[in-house]
Amino acid sequence: MNGTVNSQKRDLTVTVAGVKFPNPVIAASGVYGFGEYYTDLYPLNILGGISCKGLTLNKKDGNIPPRVAETPAGMLNAVGLQNPGIDFFINTHLPRLRKGGFPQSVIIANIAGETPEDYAEIARRLDETDVDMLELNISCPNVKKGGAAWGISSEGAVIVTKAVRNATKKPLMVKLTPNVTDITEVAKAAESEGADAISLINTLLGMRIDIKTKRPVLRNNVGGLSGPAVFPVAVRMVWQVARAVNIDVVGMGGVNSAEDAVEMMLAGAKAVQIGTAIISDPLAPLKIIGGLEHYMDVNGIKRIADITGKVQPW
Repeated sequence: MNGTVNSQKRDLTVTVAGVKFPNPVIAASGVYGFGEYYTDLYPLNILGGISCKGLTLNKKDGNIPPRVAETPAGMLNAVGLQNPGIDFFINTHLPRLRKGGFPQSVIIANIAGETPEDYAEIARRLDETDVDMLELNISCPNVKKGGAAWGISSEGAVIVTKAVRNATKKPLMVKLTPNVTDITEVAKAAESEGADAISLINTLLGMRIDIKTKRPVLRNNVGGLSGPAVFPVAVRMVWQVARAVNIDVVGMGGVNSAEDAVEMMLAGAKAVQIGTAIISDPLAPLKIIGGLEHYMDVNGIKRIADITGKVQPW
């Protein structure tokens, strides 16, 4: 399409799992903390939403450093879900988020655990809060127990998704690992047990070795690879999953620009999460939102939601 759109008529809103987002740009879990570090840069309600740092039942210190390393076109991390625990989040961070700019934007609680019972208990505690959505993390590769162990098979996805679905009425989004043989089968398994949306991809498992010390650069030996290097893999998997399920899809994995966000949405994503890009440029989400507005104006698009899944087959 060609032409222009009056900015007054431009509609950036999207709906995921029945939840309305003011725009499709979400800060991804793990890079944005609980938002408090960014309030001096811009009002948080400019974002479509925030997926909070991964939460476990009890406080978790994470892995021993070094646990982050730069790589060509990305980074490796093995932070290991360091977080203050679910009760501290509910009593301290969540009230600050609501007060600090999220009356309109969406708050997503990313939850993780070692056992299905852990996940379910966290979900039960969040069910009585004003969190807008849960993101079920069955894809973190950097923890010894739980994490991606539940997301590498359809059976694991079924067990955890069912446990959480029975524990909460909140909209439930399941975050998938790319470290599987067929990601569509895991997505369909989560859908079968009541997931309202799928988010993907989490990091690819990677490794670097210091040739001087002959040791891995990460104390954990391996870590999750993120950033532009994984973007083509993420687009492919979003496209596959969006065609395989009947629930909404949120795309992530190397989204670094408005053009990347458009590409991800064309592949089938209703919204996108911005992760590693924020580490190198804290203003990246704002630039992407502005770039989406420009794309809409130049191409005569009134509703950004209309581009979802509009990739044209050969």
